[in-house]
Amino acid sequence: MEQRDPQMMPQFLGMMLKPWDDAVADPPAAQKNVLQALLEIYAKTDYGNEHGAGVVKDVATYRRQFPVINYEDVKPMVRRVMAGEVKLMLDEDPVGWAITRGTTGDEPKFIPMTPTDLRMRVSAGRAMMNYVQTHKQYDLFDGVNLNLNFPSVVGKVKAGEKELEYGYSSGIYVKYVSAFTPIRNAPVQEDIDALGGGKSIRDWEARFELAYEKCKNENVTLVGGVAPTAILFGKYLKKAHGVYPKDLWKIKIMTLGSVAGINTRYQPALTALYGDVVIREIYGATEGMFGQQRDETRAWVPNYDLFFFEVQLGSKTRMLYEMKPGETGSLIVSTPVLPRYKIGDLVRAYKPPYFRCIGREMWWVPLYHFWNEFTSLNLDRL
Repeated sequence: MEQRDPQMMPQFLGMMLKPWDDAVADPPAAQKNVLQALLEIYAKTDYGNEHGAGVVKDVATYRRQFPVINYEDVKPMVRRVMAGEVKLMLDEDPVGWAITRGTTGDEPKFIPMTPTDLRMRVSAGRAMMNYVQTHKQYDLFDGVNLNLNFPSVVGKVKAGEKELEYGYSSGIYVKYVSAFTPIRNAPVQEDIDALGGGKSIRDWEARFELAYEKCKNENVTLVGGVAPTAILFGKYLKKAHGVYPKDLWKIKIMTLGSVAGINTRYQPALTALYGDVVIREIYGATEGMFGQQRDETRAWVPNYDLFFFEVQLGSKTRMLYEMKPGETGSLIVSTPVLPRYKIGDLVRAYKPPYFRCIGREMWWVPLYHFWNEFTSLNLDRL
């Protein structure tokens, strides 16, 4: 976005944020509209037709027709789509193949990213935009975003007669949608990709050095990416150049994701490295960007206008917005690519419309969450 006219920025931000604001004000209506839009997409796929997407009119029927699935259920279809059977589960050709970073098991997941899906991932910028609009920090857009995202291309995989490039969802997102966001990224994703997709310490130090060289003389006002990576970058600067990020830049806000406890467990390290910055949490995964922090409340707010959210609590399935404060359940998302997909994350409800992802779906995660809240003296407070 080239426009930097201060008179235009409030109008632009209001336009970008209004769908989210309206949906948060009325989740039932928003989710009903999202479901109908997704069913129109599913009806153009073989999987959707097999489950009667064209005749589904309400949530109850959707649940009867479409089973809850996980990646093991999806994996055989993904392999066929990679080999060329796009219509099996997609209504449009993928523009990229995203992989997990290995936090969900030894074998990475491959998730196709379509043009519709990528446009929806722009929602990650809502955390920053809402901050700018609320605090009238329009000069943030005169600076750059320190891009610490992962490579969008890390390798190729053989699928039938084709070779397909794959990479990390955050890098693919930056590569394809950066032209539609109101702040410039440095380094650009193509420069990060040129360093390759290695995961060794040397590989990461090469990326950190690139980021330092590209940004050392820039006005960095925003840092976006993965919270642990931001911490590693700050430590690298001290080791390699004798400075902390807070010595180089006056950063206004950090929008970070990938782990639980960004505003609690990770906050002391982030502020020690980057100074007294505003921290906003992004809740996303390889499968989509599902929510982001809206204000000073240390929890994220769902993108009710983009994705369809259910949650499994024991043997019952409810809408996410129906959760009561203090309840914890397993999140089920419906995206343009994945109908009723159990993502494997546990989410905890607070006062509406606030939620936290407390970790992966394992029996000990709630205990670990409460232990971290106790030892950090946060005590599960917003």
